[in-house]
Amino acid sequence: MKATVMTIALLCAGAAFALTSPPPHAAEAARHMDDLATLLDLTDAQRAQVQSILQEQHAKMKESFEQAKASGSKPDWQQMKALHEQLQQETLQKLAPVLSATQLKKFEIIQQAMHEHMGHHMAHARAGAAAPAPAQN
Repeated sequence: MKATVMTIALLCAGAAFALTSPPPHAAEAARHMDDLATLLDLTDAQRAQVQSILQEQHAKMKESFEQAKASGSKPDWQQMKALHEQLQQETLQKLAPVLSATQLKKFEIIQQAMHEHMGHHMAHARAGAAAPAPAQN
């Protein structure tokens, strides 16, 4: 049972991440939205609203990053993390009237799994960047 829940959560995490990250192309973004709609059992009306809310969240995050970059300063990790958490809370507040309590709980689980998954990848990326390059002969 735990394995099934974790598998579903990871699949959902991929779908949610794709909706909050710039998709490589429209077909893949549509597929991820289809996956999320299926996992949350969204109606057509809910699907449109959820997609709009998630796109808005992504646009706000991207705009904040671009503003920091344009100012000539590299965005601080802690500031960006705090902003991301704030946007996540705003997103949940906007989703609350759109989704049922069960759907909202599923979405939160998906988001949590995605963050854990991304945190794992980020830790490995940072560790890999810190490792010295192998000597070449």
